[in-house]
Amino acid sequence: MTVSPFDHPILTGLLGDAELAAFFSSEAELDAMLRFEAALAEAEGAEGVIPADAAKAIAAALPSVPLHHAALREATLRDGVIVPELVRQLRAAVGTPHDAYVHFGATSQDVIDTGLAIRLAGILPILDGRLASLAAALDALDARDGAIETMGHTRMQAAIPVPASRKILSWHDPLLRHRERLAAVRADVGILHFGGAAGTLEKLGGKGEAVGRRVAGSLGLAWVARPRHSERDGVAALASWLSLVTGSLGKMGEDIALMAQSEIAEVKLASGGGSSAMPHKVNPVGAEILVALARFNATLVGGMHQTLIHENERSGSAWTLEWLLLPQMTVATGAALRTAETLVGALSFVRKS
Repeated sequence: MTVSPFDHPILTGLLGDAELAAFFSSEAELDAMLRFEAALAEAEGAEGVIPADAAKAIAAALPSVPLHHAALREATLRDGVIVPELVRQLRAAVGTPHDAYVHFGATSQDVIDTGLAIRLAGILPILDGRLASLAAALDALDARDGAIETMGHTRMQAAIPVPASRKILSWHDPLLRHRERLAAVRADVGILHFGGAAGTLEKLGGKGEAVGRRVAGSLGLAWVARPRHSERDGVAALASWLSLVTGSLGKMGEDIALMAQSEIAEVKLASGGGSSAMPHKVNPVGAEILVALARFNATLVGGMHQTLIHENERSGSAWTLEWLLLPQMTVATGAALRTAETLVGALSFVRKS
């Protein structure tokens, strides 16, 4: 038994997404942090901030550093973040005389937030691809069944007959708008976080921007002139986008569940969930999951907006709240998109005689 259904050994079959969950594993997080530290050392060596031989030694040592996870866990309990102990282990692995140049001029938030940005750069194209694939599946459904007459409903009451295309397009077109919105979201979160202790890069003298631009280029991130340690609108916008996506999918799921009711029977599911007591039933499990995940993300997005409240230059509490919420919202969105495409593939509108 686990605390989260997203890594539950059984419930992951229903609610999980192994592809996206992998980006939030400890291995993926530590790998992203090591990439930042290596890129930082190389950039500082190129700009003469640290000795060139130190930069080479650090970059060569980091990929094969044997990290001690138990020590990282215990130190995080004490420090609230993983980075102090991580840096201690990295310095021990690099050894003298170059150990003092590991993490030079950086701070814990630079490492953690940039590590997240690196991983989001892999996650967002996957979500975009799934949106495109789902939109294509709905196009195919519309081409096949769009002309079939269904009953339109307003305020849960029968209104007038409408073609199935009317309903399908209300599921399809928001996906295109979400893909358009994603460009702005990616620009908000695909940035280097690099400011040092309090955002001034004071240890780098006048070379902070030059180093930062090199690090950003090496990691495939955008350089911003001022670090956004306490400006969390980017990740909040991402959370809002995730909730918008699952909300649109939840609307589709709700419609399908209603139309699949035995008394309505306007759509048929080629497959569905069985019942332990009523073998004749084909429960609209996929549709129900879309509704549940939409409501889940709608609940959590309010918490992500709470993370906008960062006191002064860094907040431990608001930052920790992000760690609790954003991974779950991301995996929920991935699971919803995966479920939606399977559901559409099993769906057909019923032509009334």
